Amino acid sequence: MSQGVITAVHGLIVDVDFDDDSPQKHELLIVDNERQSQLLANSLPKGHRAVCLNINADNSIQKGMKVSASGHSIEIPVGDQLVGRVVDALCRPIDGGQPLDLSESTTKRNIFAAAKNSTMLNLTQPEILETGIKVIDFFTPFVKGRKIGVIGGAGVGKTVLIMELMHNVAKSGSGMSFFAGIGERIREGQELYQTLKSSNLLDNTCMFFGQMDQNPVQRMLVGLSAVTQAEYFRDDQKKDILFFADNMYRYVQAHNEVSTILDQVPSQGGYEPTIFSDVKSIEDRLSSTEQGSITSIQTIYVPADDLSDPAVQMIQHELDAVIVLSRAVAEQGIRPAVDLLRTNSSLLSPEIVGERHYLLNLQVQSLVQKYESLKGIIAIIGESELSAADRADYARAKKLIQFFSQHMFVMERQTANKGEYFTREDTLKGVEEIIV
Repeated sequence: MSQGVITAVHGLIVDVDFDDDSPQKHELLIVDNERQSQLLANSLPKGHRAVCLNINADNSIQKGMKVSASGHSIEIPVGDQLVGRVVDALCRPIDGGQPLDLSESTTKRNIFAAAKNSTMLNLTQPEILETGIKVIDFFTPFVKGRKIGVIGGAGVGKTVLIMELMHNVAKSGSGMSFFAGIGERIREGQELYQTLKSSNLLDNTCMFFGQMDQNPVQRMLVGLSAVTQAEYFRDDQKKDILFFADNMYRYVQAHNEVSTILDQVPSQGGYEPTIFSDVKSIEDRLSSTEQGSITSIQTIYVPADDLSDPAVQMIQHELDAVIVLSRAVAEQGIRPAVDLLRTNSSLLSPEIVGERHYLLNLQVQSLVQKYESLKGIIAIIGESELSAADRADYARAKKLIQFFSQHMFVMERQTANKGEYFTREDTLKGVEEIIV
């Protein structure tokens, strides 16, 4: 087992010199101190030096302390004991419950394991997961085994929407649900936990949190830990997984913070030079195999409401469908505040959703586009100056926009409005009544 000595400590960065063989990248190192502090070998410059990350931001680590290589990477316990629990990036319980069984007989997995060969699910018989949310089921239908993104700036309702999706989709009881809270507010994590508990959904859910009060190393690792657990249930227990991640932008941001501490030269977009591999390393693992499927729903924060942000674009390229939340729509009091024109899905085809749904969607898109173009004209000359046909289309579009507004179950306490659930058939019928 390799032995080394700490030669420098710079906050979360610890340099370790080894006499013999250097450790492997991502190998877990143990400091010979009272706390048995953990370091993660991040890079291996020339010679026998390892640049390591101080996983727990342990300030007791000092220059001159001895370090031992563990011979393995970060390994977390996997299995049924995690169901219904809330844990951190290293699978330590944070819900006040019983400690996990960490004995040698417990199955463990490396959180940096490579993605397994994915299997494209048969699209001739796609399985559509009904969400009960009209605007989503109509514009971005959820298809089993695919990736859906909820994109928007601060305060437009991303977390509320993902909580509603967990409430509606997970309640069907099909498969396991996973939630990875990456760099989000502690209050939101508590609200989600209480929502799932009151809905009796915790017994089928695993929750991982690396919240914004934690150091960037733990925020960087929590997503990988959650994916590792999901892979176990998919491959070993052959279950279908619903994987909710809030927020994927914070995952990139955590990597960027670590990159800054390491003095790496940023990429052209201002993010870490490894942004492509950072995103791919987690997205490629959110896939389906012959044993089971992972259907992922990811929120993506948009800094300064700029959809062209490099990190947002990078994540968006990995998704099959994108739900864009708009501040302008939210200011009109419409919830969920979905931008109907920017929202899109590669899964909205006749082969998947059927001819009826597909043609209705084309008609709605056409009406909404016409509505947006007519708004400018109306602001100048007034609605009365429009032709009869244009006035009729404008009125239909206004009805459609209001139709796609909906009360949420998870907001019943705050709004005093009873939550609503609409089947896909109800949604299609409602659209037809307005268009005809």
